[in-house]
Amino acid sequence: MSTLQTLAPAHVLAIAPYQAGKPIEELAREFGLDPATIIKLASNENPLGCSARVRDALSQAGAVLQGRYPDANGYDLKATLAARYQVPMNWLTLGNGSNDLLELASLAVLDQGMSAVYSAHAFVVYRLATQARGARHIMVPAKNYGHDLEAMFEAIAADTSLVFIANPNNPTGTFLSADQIESFLERVQAQYGEQVTVLLDEAYNEYLEPEARFDSAQWVHRFSNLIVTRTFSKAYGLAGLRVGYALAQERLTDLLNRVRQPFNVNVLAQRAAIVALEDQDFLQQTYVMNRAGRAQLSEALRTMGLDFVPSHTNFILVRVGDAGRINQALLRRGVIVRPVAGDGLPEHLRVTIGLPEENARFIAALTDVLAAP
Repeated sequence: MSTLQTLAPAHVLAIAPYQAGKPIEELAREFGLDPATIIKLASNENPLGCSARVRDALSQAGAVLQGRYPDANGYDLKATLAARYQVPMNWLTLGNGSNDLLELASLAVLDQGMSAVYSAHAFVVYRLATQARGARHIMVPAKNYGHDLEAMFEAIAADTSLVFIANPNNPTGTFLSADQIESFLERVQAQYGEQVTVLLDEAYNEYLEPEARFDSAQWVHRFSNLIVTRTFSKAYGLAGLRVGYALAQERLTDLLNRVRQPFNVNVLAQRAAIVALEDQDFLQQTYVMNRAGRAQLSEALRTMGLDFVPSHTNFILVRVGDAGRINQALLRRGVIVRPVAGDGLPEHLRVTIGLPEENARFIAALTDVLAAP
């Protein structure tokens, strides 16, 4: 009789599957709650959803939902992105969310006998993608909950082919300045050339304060070993449609497309992303709402005397002590947040910034839980 050990390689068997945020419907079944009373602040989704212009475009998209495959090359979306970032179209790769692009990068440049460098407390998919390739992990200790770029540079080994950097970082919300990242890119290129690919994951870029923003897309012109990934799942509110993109020079884009699944971005996702890019008013509305919500949560956590990591994103990482117990107590009150013990943070919870009333509901629930004997 076959066993798992005979059916799969050891590095695959060692993978702990990704744990997504608990769905509202699952919590309702588990605790017998009314789904309408549950708030979900676990997956860093945009509480506004998508823009009205995107909803209108999707409602009129019935004619394209027929038996035809989507444009496998995503021409119209790529053309829109190429114009936005002033890059050639063949420097763009589309993904089924930016998570897909992280996997594609690992498929393209990692293998057994190679290694990837990433930070402790960084996005778990860096570890999972490395493990799935059978490559060696070089996880560098975090510095103040964020990336220690000096230590990460020193950790690059002879077998390293990929470095993951999340900026801002998930799940900690920390941020690296343009000068810090640019210096790192220059050092890697000078010492390793194209041997080491650097992937800059900017899933939360749109939540940055204006003075912190920088045009990382233009770095792609200078650094032939750089991949920049972004997503429409967060600030643009298209999490349910799954669409992201990568910017890189033609050499890396060619490799990504060699391992990319055909038709990996569906018709509706491509159409919605084009409209979303054009609706900058909605993006500004999202930014303003998130900034106010971040201040609302931060002030409440200070009042409660809780330590939290100053955030540059649409979530806050807060230290609550017995995070497992507190998470369960919040779930019983119909509030879903995200435990992050799997990210090496067993005393913390990650809380997505929601609508003002959702933030207030979380604050009241956490205050009640902390006051309970």
